[in-house]
Amino acid sequence: MHPMLNIAVRAARKAGNLIAKNYETPDAVEASQKGSNDFVTNVDKAAEAVIIDTIRKSYPQHTIITEESGELEGTDQDVQWVIDPLDGTTNFIKRLPHFAVSIAVRIKGRTEVAVVYDPMRNELFTATRGQGAQLNGYRL
Repeated sequence: MHPMLNIAVRAARKAGNLIAKNYETPDAVEASQKGSNDFVTNVDKAAEAVIIDTIRKSYPQHTIITEESGELEGTDQDVQWVIDPLDGTTNFIKRLPHFAVSIAVRIKGRTEVAVVYDPMRNELFTATRGQGAQLNGYRL
């Protein structure tokens, strides 16, 4: 497994676990509107923090681009982690169990690895350039 894919999977699972726990306690979810049909919750922000922390432990020099915080520049501009910590916030708020954690890694402008994790179904989609895609370890 590509080393960055390994970290992306770890980060997605950690964030997904946090999201799933908060899904079970909707009274603890605080939502605010960013724009027309565009919401953010305390869960988005907490999941983003978990992902950033996981990436920074292994790759402190990499740039991270997130939906909530924007661009967190690192010393290595050639590698960018692109993160949506809770892709489907509106569904999450409305208690529709269709949302995911999305993480991709771009190296010199090309997406090399990607992870989409659905914590409600425990479905982990992964892809690595030139090696295809998998669902829970099975080739698609």
